[in-house]
Amino acid sequence: MSTDKLQATIAEILSEPPLISTNTGPSPPTFFAQEPAEQTPVDAPAGAGNLAIRAGQAKSLLAGLDLDTAIRLRWAMRDIRGKRTKMLPVSENDLAALIDLGFIEMREGLPRLTGLGVLALD
Repeated sequence: MSTDKLQATIAEILSEPPLISTNTGPSPPTFFAQEPAEQTPVDAPAGAGNLAIRAGQAKSLLAGLDLDTAIRLRWAMRDIRGKRTKMLPVSENDLAALIDLGFIEMREGLPRLTGLGVLALD
């Protein structure tokens, strides 16, 4: 990939708005005069459309990071999925970042990919 093409791709990725709110103030209270017409249940069935949306959201979380960090976190998730963390331990900072993003969780002292983490890799 040429340098101009790479820079254009990076600029396009960085121009997208972040999925995570950067608003640090409290949200104003919301009052509904009537019930909303359509609500998505929290435990919505994992249909193909829903999975595609969630996969896109998961990948965009990584796309919002700088390139080196995104690559390092993806490799860390691959190592966790391949159960190679004894040979290649993941740094504490990377573990904390992956937990904050919701890609991994700690079970019995070992990192495990969440559903969102699996979608981010695939």
